[in-house]
Amino acid sequence: MYDPSHLRTFLAVAQTLSFTQAARRLGLRQSTVSQHVRRLESTAGRQLFSRDTHSVELTEDGEAMLGFARRILEAHEQAAAFFTGTRLRGRLRFGASEDFVLTRLTEILEGFRHDHPEVDLELTVELSGTLHEQLADGKLDLVLAKRRPEDPHGELVWHDRLVWIGAERLRLDPERPVPLIVYPPPGITRALALEALERQGRPWRIACTSGSLSGLIAAARAGLGVMAHSQGLIPPGLVRVPPRAALPELGRVDFVLTHTKRHTPAQGSADALANRILQGGVSLHTGR
Repeated sequence: MYDPSHLRTFLAVAQTLSFTQAARRLGLRQSTVSQHVRRLESTAGRQLFSRDTHSVELTEDGEAMLGFARRILEAHEQAAAFFTGTRLRGRLRFGASEDFVLTRLTEILEGFRHDHPEVDLELTVELSGTLHEQLADGKLDLVLAKRRPEDPHGELVWHDRLVWIGAERLRLDPERPVPLIVYPPPGITRALALEALERQGRPWRIACTSGSLSGLIAAARAGLGVMAHSQGLIPPGLVRVPPRAALPELGRVDFVLTHTKRHTPAQGSADALANRILQGGVSLHTGR
């Protein structure tokens, strides 16, 4: 029998690749997180993580456990809701950044709608910066978006590295400004890309601006320039720009869930959707 609390801890470690971050998310001691993982590994009879003092990675068996853990926890929650007779109702205003247009977020939302048919889910897809502004203004109840590394707000879903991507055939001329494909302000990846180029002293020009991810992808596939993008969400038809281009490092970015600070009737629905996203968060950027 797999203990649901151990499975939740496993998923938190798998998403953050950090026992410390998982402990913060779950409100547990790090020793408790380690104990949950050891007990789950003992129950499974397999090692789920390879870890040393510097890194944590899923093993092949850990990869397999991801799907099982999500399905077991989903069934557990469905049974609990059925037998306790709790039914969520009302309107839930959920915002997701453009980054998730091509991911399996739709499957997570479909599952949520199936389990909570009396919740009127309103989805807003926008730039991360815009979503955070709308949340602060009370126009949204829950947001799934990027945050800047120095921003402490939000519940971590996963860390990722920002990389430069473009069409495979694209070649950059080192004597000419870097052609950029970017979101309009207040796009977070736009700001980080411009800051990195400015630090390097590398000249640049805007080749394309679009508030739509599909627009940016089309421009990149056409070879108009390069764009900064999450390493785990690289769209089909685009590749990382090779090191010979000598573009600056972009650093890491966090994807987080952020609740409104205002008390609203949607709190229960927002918590339920947030839990579902946290349980399925790995599949958003790996496709598993």
